[in-house]
Amino acid sequence: MVMGEASREEYKIQSFDAETQQLLKTALKDPGAVDLEKVANVIVDHSLQDCVFSKEAGRMCYAIIQAESKQAGQSVFRRGLLNRLQQEYQAREQLRARSLQGWVCYVTFICNIFDYLRVNNMPMMALVNPVYDCLFRLAQPDSLSKEEEVDCLVLQLHRVGEQLEKMNGQRMDELFVLIRDGFLLPTGLSSLAQLLLLEIIEFRAAGWKTTPAAHKYYYSEVSD
Repeated sequence: MVMGEASREEYKIQSFDAETQQLLKTALKDPGAVDLEKVANVIVDHSLQDCVFSKEAGRMCYAIIQAESKQAGQSVFRRGLLNRLQQEYQAREQLRARSLQGWVCYVTFICNIFDYLRVNNMPMMALVNPVYDCLFRLAQPDSLSKEEEVDCLVLQLHRVGEQLEKMNGQRMDELFVLIRDGFLLPTGLSSLAQLLLLEIIEFRAAGWKTTPAAHKYYYSEVSD
């Protein structure tokens, strides 16, 4: 299974330089042979710079965790990954001020990690509140005026909203109060942002599903 996971990760490694590609390939196949803390930092650094990679990095991280656990019964990589995620989380306002793209990539990455990493087949409790805090930040009025942040908020809720709500329903209710308030903002919201927010409000109301009528309405509007 792990080798299958590893082979699926090969294509994602192409965006790294040759030395880093070799490091990641070894981490996937023989994790005991490399510095796994360094591997965690490399993956996080690249995720903050490359939003396409940040959407898929969770699967690679999961494969390395599985490989390390199978080989040595340890979790050096997971510990390094979570430590680095926490450091970036604590400095999230500075990251957002410095680079909006870096901030959007970070939120995409932490949600992707939340989606893939499991403990006893459950999402990691340690990530629930940090993920919520990031989504709450995206739902503030100054973020809702930026389409990149609205797009990120809606995409992440499509991806992990249902899981998050199961872990803490009260916080999801509070988040959607913010989203509804934001939708009703008199100024500052583009028509696309309004459409995206309305779509996610209806998506959650329908039990985290898109009804055929909603799909036809929203996706014909977006493609227009």
